[in-house]
Amino acid sequence: MLACIIFSIISCVILLLCFPVGGAIDQSLIRPWMDQFGHFLYRDNYYLVQWNHKYLKNILILSYISFLFLWLASFKLERLKPSRWHYGYMFWVSVLSTGLVGLLKSQSRHACPWNMTHATPTGFIWDFSATNGHCFPGGHASTGFALMTGFFVYRLVSKKYAYVFLFLGMSLGFIMGWGQMMRGAHFLSHNLWTAWIIWSLNVVLYAVFYKKFQQNTISLSR
Repeated sequence: MLACIIFSIISCVILLLCFPVGGAIDQSLIRPWMDQFGHFLYRDNYYLVQWNHKYLKNILILSYISFLFLWLASFKLERLKPSRWHYGYMFWVSVLSTGLVGLLKSQSRHACPWNMTHATPTGFIWDFSATNGHCFPGGHASTGFALMTGFFVYRLVSKKYAYVFLFLGMSLGFIMGWGQMMRGAHFLSHNLWTAWIIWSLNVVLYAVFYKKFQQNTISLSR
């Protein structure tokens, strides 16, 4: 648990120092997906819009809903009862994680990259004073990163399952976030901060409910 806290602190410092929103790294990584006048070439790409932004998100939402059904079923089915805490925690904390990102996004003044470019006769310029807002952190990527909740849910029960959830959460979060970056909807920093917010929220909640996890782990082992 201490390692998780230390990682959260160190990663926050790295993000603050190396990944300012709209900074040099953001601009260099998003530039390949733009033409010389600042238009995003893949903004309306079918695969990025439909498969990455719509279908993949819906599949993940269904996976979270499955934990809700398992949690509700555990009140009726005796064989599911020992895992009730884990099912419920997985669903409600995942919802809380994406909800927190959505709340922060709704109050943000940061504009999306596709609203921050202005064409000139010879190219384009960035307008970081754009106030369209509501584009930080990355809401879409949060649906993938929320799977990291499973790392904390299962770390005492099965390290194998825990690391599978951690890998899937990080991988899908970055895939979904990178797709949005290619479209011009987000900078890389938006998605990195999304991952940090969800990870740190999970660290805090896991510390709060650690004894409850220990109790349920003991009951599962009986």
